[in-house]
Amino acid sequence: MSQAVQPHRPRTGLIVLYLSLGGLSFSVLQSLVAPALATIGQDLSVTTSDASWILTAYLLSAAVLTPILGRLGDMVGKRRMLIVVLVLLLAGTVLAALAPNLGVLIIARALQGAAGAIMPLSIGVVRDELPRERVGVTIGLLSAIFGVGAGVGIVAAGPIVENLSWHWLFWLPAVLVVIALLGVIFGMPESPVKKPGRLDLVGTGILSVSLVSILLAISEGEKWGWDSFGTIGLLLLGAVAMVVFVFVELRVKEPLIDMRLLKIRGVWTANIVALIFGFAMFGTFVLVPTLLQLPAQTGYGFGKTVSEAGLFLLPTVVMMVIFGPLAGMLVRRVGPKPPMLLGAVLVTAAFILPAIAHGEMWQVVVSGLLTGAGIGLAFASMSNAIIESVPALQTGEAIGVNAIARTIGSSIGTAVIAAIITSNSTPQGLPLDDAFTIGFWVCAGVAVIAVVAAIAAPSMKRRREQAKALGIDDFPED
Repeated sequence: MSQAVQPHRPRTGLIVLYLSLGGLSFSVLQSLVAPALATIGQDLSVTTSDASWILTAYLLSAAVLTPILGRLGDMVGKRRMLIVVLVLLLAGTVLAALAPNLGVLIIARALQGAAGAIMPLSIGVVRDELPRERVGVTIGLLSAIFGVGAGVGIVAAGPIVENLSWHWLFWLPAVLVVIALLGVIFGMPESPVKKPGRLDLVGTGILSVSLVSILLAISEGEKWGWDSFGTIGLLLLGAVAMVVFVFVELRVKEPLIDMRLLKIRGVWTANIVALIFGFAMFGTFVLVPTLLQLPAQTGYGFGKTVSEAGLFLLPTVVMMVIFGPLAGMLVRRVGPKPPMLLGAVLVTAAFILPAIAHGEMWQVVVSGLLTGAGIGLAFASMSNAIIESVPALQTGEAIGVNAIARTIGSSIGTAVIAAIITSNSTPQGLPLDDAFTIGFWVCAGVAVIAVVAAIAAPSMKRRREQAKALGIDDFPED
C-alpha cells in the first residue's frame, strides 16, 4: 500500500509547483504595469490616459474569457486548457516585451488576460488530483499566491523600471510562464473528471457584451465623466445584457454558467466576498503607494520613491503567504466560514485604522499587516467554500464566476479610489489629506459588506447537509 502511494507524492508536489508558478505569473502581470503607466506612456509617446488601456484590455479579456475557458476545461480536460491558457499568456508576454507601439501592447495585454482562467482550472486540477487531506491547504496556497502576485507586481515595478526598462516588466514573468508551461506539458496528467457537452455560444456572446460594457464604463468613467452618455449608456447596456444572460442560461440545456449554482448559499456568499476583497485589495494598492510618495512637506505624505513605496507593501505580501495555507488548515477543522469571517473583520480593521489616523509610518505598516492576513484568510476560504458547495464536474465554472467577481471588484475599487483622490486634490493635482481619509473610510465601509456576507455563509454542518443533497462527497472529512 505504501509503495503505491509514495510515487504519487512528488508528482503532486510538482503539480502544485507548476500551478503556483502559472498563477503567480498571471497575478504579477495584472498589477506590475500599474506603477509604470506614466513611464510606458512617455516611451511610446502617448498620454497616461491612453496608456491606461494597457490595464483595461487585461481586465476585459480576463473577465470575458475566464468563465469560457473554465467551462471548456470542465468539458475537454483541465490540463489541455491549462496548456492553451499558458501558451496564450506566454505569447502575450513576449509580444508585450517586444511591443513597438501602444496598439501592439494592448493586443498583447488582451492575450495575457486570457490567463485569468488559470485560477479555476488550477483549483479544478487540485480537486481532481490531490488526496482529500491536501486539497484545502493547497487551495489556500494557490489562492494566496494570486494575492501575493498582485502585491509583488506593485513592489517590483519601481526597481525594474528604474534599473532596467519597462520591457523587463514582461521578460521576467515570461521565465515563470515557460517553467509552468513545460511543467504542465511534461509533468501533469490529464484530469479524469470531465463534463462533456457543447459551449453555449449564445450565452457566451451575451455575457461578453455585459462584462465588456460594465468594465469599460468603470475603467473609463473617470475620464469620460460619470454622468456622461457613454458611461451611463454602457452601464445600462451591461445591466440589461446581464439580465438577458440569466434568462437565457436558465433555459438552455447546457448553460455556460449554471444559474442554479448561484442560488447555493455557500456560492453566492463567497462571490460577494470575492467582489468586496477585489475592491479592498486594489484600493490598498492605489491609496498606500500614493500616500507614501507624496512630499513630506505636505504634512501627511512620507516622501518615498516609487521603489521605496513598493517595499512598504512587502508586509502585506508576507502575511498573504502565511495566512493563505493557514486558512486551508483551518478549513479542514472548522470549515471555510470562520476563517472567511475573520479575514473580513481583519480587512475592515485594516482600513479603519488609517481612516482614523495615517500620519505615522507604523499606522501604515500595521494596516498592511492586517490587510495581508485578512486577504490570505478570505481568498483561501472562499475558494474552499465553493468547491465544498458544488459538484466536482462544475468546479471550473463555479470558480470562474468567483474570479470574475474579484476582477470586477478590482476594477470598481481602482476606479472609485482614483475618483476620490482626483476629486479631493489641489488645482495642481496634489491629493489632499482628506482624499486618503475618505478613501480609507470608503474601503472600510465596503469591507463591512464582506463581514455580513461571511456571517450569512453556511456553517460547516449546514454546508455538508447541502452538499449531500447535491451528491457532493469529495471534500475532506474531519
